[in-house]
Amino acid sequence: MSNTFAIPDPLPDTGAPLPSSGPIDFGPNVLVFDPTMPSSALQAQVDTLYQMQRADQFGSQRYAILLKPGTYSPLNIQVGFYTTVHGLGAIPDATTVQGSVYATAEWMSGNATDNFWRGVENLAIVPTNSNQTVMWATSQATWLRTIHLRGSIVLFDNTQYNPPGVNWSSGGFIADSIIDTQVTSGSQQQYLTRNTQLTKWQGQNWNMVFVGDLNPPTGTWPADKYTVIPNTPIIREKPYLTVDAKNNYSVVVPALRKASQGPSWTATSNTTPSTSIPLSKFYVAKPNVDTASSINLGLQRGLHLLLTPGVYTLSQPIVVRNANTIVLGLGLATLQPTGPTPAVIVADVAGVTIAGLLLDAGPALSPNLMQVGGPIDKNVDNSANPVVIFDVSCRVGGVVPAAKATSCLVINSKNTILDNVWLWRADHGFQSNSTGWTVNSCTNGLIVNSDNVTAYGLFVEHFEGFQTLWNGNGGAVYFYQSECPYDVPNQQAWTQSGEKGYPSYKVANSIKTHTGQGIGVYCAFDNAVQLNSAVETPTGAGIKMNHLITVWLTGAAGSSINHILNGTEPAATQSFTVSPSTN
Repeated sequence: MSNTFAIPDPLPDTGAPLPSSGPIDFGPNVLVFDPTMPSSALQAQVDTLYQMQRADQFGSQRYAILLKPGTYSPLNIQVGFYTTVHGLGAIPDATTVQGSVYATAEWMSGNATDNFWRGVENLAIVPTNSNQTVMWATSQATWLRTIHLRGSIVLFDNTQYNPPGVNWSSGGFIADSIIDTQVTSGSQQQYLTRNTQLTKWQGQNWNMVFVGDLNPPTGTWPADKYTVIPNTPIIREKPYLTVDAKNNYSVVVPALRKASQGPSWTATSNTTPSTSIPLSKFYVAKPNVDTASSINLGLQRGLHLLLTPGVYTLSQPIVVRNANTIVLGLGLATLQPTGPTPAVIVADVAGVTIAGLLLDAGPALSPNLMQVGGPIDKNVDNSANPVVIFDVSCRVGGVVPAAKATSCLVINSKNTILDNVWLWRADHGFQSNSTGWTVNSCTNGLIVNSDNVTAYGLFVEHFEGFQTLWNGNGGAVYFYQSECPYDVPNQQAWTQSGEKGYPSYKVANSIKTHTGQGIGVYCAFDNAVQLNSAVETPTGAGIKMNHLITVWLTGAAGSSINHILNGTEPAATQSFTVSPSTN
């Protein structure tokens, strides 16, 4: 199979203690708050952390804030780069922040298009400002999960800056939440909201997708850029940390739901019990202490894995061999292979969770950064207990000079679910030698080789070939956001099968069944380059592509996306175009 790495043999195990064995220790980059602590002391800590992380787009520091159950009043947590905030109660309302948990783009005068890599989950927020509104001005690789917002939210930075700045935001993700009053999307370009109880949604731009939500907005495509899917076909929510009154930590694993609507944790929807796994059954890994070998030995011994915040350089891939294993990262824990290997491999087993990670390509050419399933398809049906990947980003370039991979994510296991995944060949970085057509090369973002794979919130950008290549039947994508590579040097360098450019979203000609809902492909070519078709699929009754949009953002004279789908429908040259019909 394309871009697939052979699964390594298990490591020899002498039974010796692992480096991070012993009492649970989250390390210095996890701040654990208790509501009995003075608010002024907590506020000083979060303010100091934000000043460190506010503009640290390509830094190496990673942090998590854990809030024990109770009420924090007042507390205002501004969330910067590589920071995640976690309530530790059984449900969001068990941990309440009176004040705000928010993200602005003040470091870029309101431009939130680079506000990446941060998340908030499992808490209630009571905004105490005059308009009772939280600002969450973010773009890719961010999330709000299992939140009860007792007020309103704006999804862009609406602050009046002097001099005025650009206030765009470029994509985001809300799931399994309740928002009591109003969502204002404003200049937010595209968004996915899944299994969320809404009251009022105001605004639209290019591509707003609502899956399994209660009270989504109404409108008629293409005048209204809303795609509404009444029920979420199949999902289980992301596992989360909890702590009890005796300071015992556990990880809760929500149950699988099919054809669901609304949040998983309310009295009316929580009909199937979750499972709870004591943290004593996890290997709690630490950067600069644990190696790939110690982590793999922990996994081989049947432990789950919690990766505390930091950057882990790996001489071999982390290999998940056991069914139902949970791999959970805090603070965007980052895995970077030092050799020509993936960072993570999941064997073709059921029920695995991979969540909250950033995978960074290294200087050696990796075949992929994450691989689900081995090189031989076992035809295992995991529909009753699928592998799910939550809040995972893959990055090629931007940080590591001359970083390279052939692809980012390869799916070889049936029924795998992706839930908020950003695959990014970096278009900018912290220094000049971290990006460029021949510098941070990578052909594909996502390759799907197996059947019945589902994606909610798929962001794939700037790769040099197909951004997404789908080789399995029964696939479904609910929300797709993709920018073509900016830095194509000329048309000759970007031509295949006699066709100008590589379609961003390519479904193989042999595929009989596939669904795409809310598909956006954008271009900003530096040179006079054209893409013939943004999306290319077979035709037939089993292929359903609904609500497609292309946008010409900016670019060289003569650059364009010529067609939306299969060489048909209008071009994106100096504006945006939408598919006029659905099928």
